[in-house]
Amino acid sequence: MARDFYEVLGVARDATADDIQRAFRTLARKYHPDVNKSPEAEERFKEINEAYHVLHDPQQRARYDRFGADFRRIPEGYEDMAGAGGFGPGGRGGFPGGGFRGAGGQGEPFSWSYEGGDVDLDDLLGGLFAGRGAGRARGPMGPIPGADQEAELELSVAEAYRGGPRSITLSGPEGPRGYDVNIPAGVTDGQRIRLAGQGGRARGGAQHGDLYLVVRLRPDPRFRVEGRDIHVRLPVTPAEAALGATVPVTTPAGEASVHVPAGTGSGRRLRLRGQGMPSRRGEPGDLYAEVRVMVPDHLSDREKELYEELARVSVFDPRRERERAGR
Repeated sequence: MARDFYEVLGVARDATADDIQRAFRTLARKYHPDVNKSPEAEERFKEINEAYHVLHDPQQRARYDRFGADFRRIPEGYEDMAGAGGFGPGGRGGFPGGGFRGAGGQGEPFSWSYEGGDVDLDDLLGGLFAGRGAGRARGPMGPIPGADQEAELELSVAEAYRGGPRSITLSGPEGPRGYDVNIPAGVTDGQRIRLAGQGGRARGGAQHGDLYLVVRLRPDPRFRVEGRDIHVRLPVTPAEAALGATVPVTTPAGEASVHVPAGTGSGRRLRLRGQGMPSRRGEPGDLYAEVRVMVPDHLSDREKELYEELARVSVFDPRRERERAGR
């Protein structure tokens, strides 16, 4: 007996159209003949393809849910005669003047005859088996659409920030292949860039698959990206932190300026609104500069004198301040 279409796709009978499409895409990537070279892969893909093109069509799915494997044997307009001894397994149709007999397994071309003479199945069923657009198969021996494929595209944070045209070369089953890609400004880690028709090659006039480039951001000692927000470290001198200053900060777009308020301590984050990753569909992210108060490794004689004088006159005690804050 032919396998149940829901079982073929691994979905429940109440699966939504999106569930069916996701299951098909997952299985197609696994068993498409351009990807899987095992001897049984092509037959398995044909089975998956047939199940999908029945279940994702609401009209065909309704007929399949009602009649099961016999859904193709029941001509349009005769549905109400089924179940009355006409089209159940092993049954005969109660048509005027005789009945229909069908041969062939599920998904295979049926050889039909009518007791009153030969019948053109395509005319009888109103083109039920006809193709419904490019890339959709007419049964297991029809056109095979190309499989969607994925590849990783590694970018620096600066490259992802700027975007722009880029030429890349990827290795595939047919050898290295070059692509011209327009990277959208502000792509983030894990984002997919679609190259329509650049995936697996189709057969029999169907549509080629799509190629999806999955963005991976290279680690960068200067930048940490969270969503569209960018975090950088901002080193400042003790004098700048104590007195306040406007200092330069490095961003993926180049150098910018940030104001450090007087009395700023290490760990304080200064926000530069809209200076994070750009976005084509919404607000850009923000850039956060995290202050690090740095002291020199070596002091000149004069610097040492000044620090000693500051130590004598200053009443600031950070340890006591912390204890007060804890209360």
